Amino acid sequence: MADMTHSTTSGGARATDANALTRFLRATEIDTRMLGMVGALLIIWVGFDIYTGHLFLTPRNLWNLSVQTCEIAVLATGMVLVIVTRNIDLSVGSLLGFVAMIMGVVQAKWLPAYLGFDSQWTWVIALVCGLAAGALIGLLQGIIIAFLSVPSFIVTLGGFLAWRGLAWYVTSGQTVAPLDATFRIMGGGAEGSIGATWSWIIGVVACLLIVLGIAGSRRQRKRFNFPRRPLWAEYFLATLGSALVLGTIYVFTIYYWPVGIAKKYATDHGIAWPDGGLEIPYGIAIPVLIAVAAGIVMTFIATRLRFGRYVFAIGGNPEAAELAGIKTRWVTVKIFTLMGFLAAVAAAISTARLNAAANSQGTTYELYTIAAAVIGGTSLAGGTGTVAGAMLGALVMQSLQSGMGLANVDTPIQNVVVGVVLVIAVWLDTVYRSRAK
Repeated sequence: MADMTHSTTSGGARATDANALTRFLRATEIDTRMLGMVGALLIIWVGFDIYTGHLFLTPRNLWNLSVQTCEIAVLATGMVLVIVTRNIDLSVGSLLGFVAMIMGVVQAKWLPAYLGFDSQWTWVIALVCGLAAGALIGLLQGIIIAFLSVPSFIVTLGGFLAWRGLAWYVTSGQTVAPLDATFRIMGGGAEGSIGATWSWIIGVVACLLIVLGIAGSRRQRKRFNFPRRPLWAEYFLATLGSALVLGTIYVFTIYYWPVGIAKKYATDHGIAWPDGGLEIPYGIAIPVLIAVAAGIVMTFIATRLRFGRYVFAIGGNPEAAELAGIKTRWVTVKIFTLMGFLAAVAAAISTARLNAAANSQGTTYELYTIAAAVIGGTSLAGGTGTVAGAMLGALVMQSLQSGMGLANVDTPIQNVVVGVVLVIAVWLDTVYRSRAK
């Protein structure tokens, strides 16, 4: 009898805890899949930090991690829309390499003959040429897929081979360097960061936007008589979002320039070198701002524009979308054009960060981009996915790479780990979808 009483009490306590957690998640409307990814990311960070002797969770490594994640994060924002419509793009890595070579050749070989070196227009023309080339290639692939009815797998697999070959053909495999100084700012580094003051200004503005966004959403729900979150949940979300933003800014502003770079800066600007050294914080890197801007714009497109609703409608049921009057072919063309444009943006970041255009740029990026989107909750069956989830998935992928690099794990083993993680992510998506039904 005593045993029965104890068992009932324990079960009741567990049920109460479970109900409390369920009520909390329901009140705050936090996505459980996103919460699971955050938990996995924290486990990865803490695990690698312990294994590497506390080298992972340092301002230096976290700052570098944020910069290294940008290229895959930008690509993943477009890959979400591609996969949501039940397509795939295997050409993004090769396309990135080809566009990077175009931008490198334009600014290092072609323009100097007409504008000379160090022209203020060099980086602008090179960037515009790259973005236009990426968009046009995406447009071409989209037209073949949509109007010639060739499966996206085949078209982009052909692009995977063709664009890599053309990237080699442009310079016969030679690396193009160095690049324009202003263009290199897009790659980060000491000159490609905005410093402490502007970082804190952006952080405060971001916090205000979070608060205004939550307040605006509440007003809209009240206006249309939709259910609203409890006030405590609104305060919790605003506080949590602001804390994450300000915490990130703090980490970025306690990472300082190396002594050699700081001394050169002091000499160039006539600053006396103090006895204790000169501490110049990096702050937010320019490529991080580009990636965040891409995420915001793509989220707006996916959730606020008619085009975004069409994308998810096609992914949910292509036949029904066609019967509803949606021009599915043109939507597909626009998706791949947008994907090509984003590949060019990622190419600009990659080329500027390396200060060179090389034939090997973007190798295996298609794997990591697709993996980031899938890990972030984008279903390969179509119809489901979020840009924020894909960007978080990119951070998870890069965290694994960075941690294994610090732990001196061999490259083949790193590829094995990435492959296993991708398979597990797809399996979890299958389980989630079956339970949802």
